[in-house]
Amino acid sequence: MTRVPMHLLIAVLNAPDKLDSILAGFVELGVRGATVIHSEGMGRVLSHDIPIFAGLQTLINRSGPENRTILTVISADLIDPVISLIQESCGDLEKPATGIIFTLPVDRVVLATGIIASTEEKVRELRGRCNDLASQIDLSEV
Repeated sequence: MTRVPMHLLIAVLNAPDKLDSILAGFVELGVRGATVIHSEGMGRVLSHDIPIFAGLQTLINRSGPENRTILTVISADLIDPVISLIQESCGDLEKPATGIIFTLPVDRVVLATGIIASTEEKVRELRGRCNDLASQIDLSEV
């Protein structure tokens, strides 16, 4: 059995309002799961919590205090489409205060495929039950 190379994609988005469209795009691309974390950048933390860095506040041109960090384990062939999707939603990530995306190779994933497989199996089972029930209903009496 050949193993497909897997990668952890981490995307920090400075536009949390784009999250829903990104996650919807993930589903269309075949990304089966992701974790979203509310996060805050170092500049914002320093400017609020450490008085000596208060001048940093003028350098931060975002209105919202939070970022969204997305973590997902995906196959190597999905990296480019996922990054393109995020950039289409958020704009050019090379511009300041937009976000950052990076990937790391993953040596091992435990349970993820089992959970996905069991979920798909449950969906098939429920569809089968629905079909069985539908075939038992006599619509001629309705």
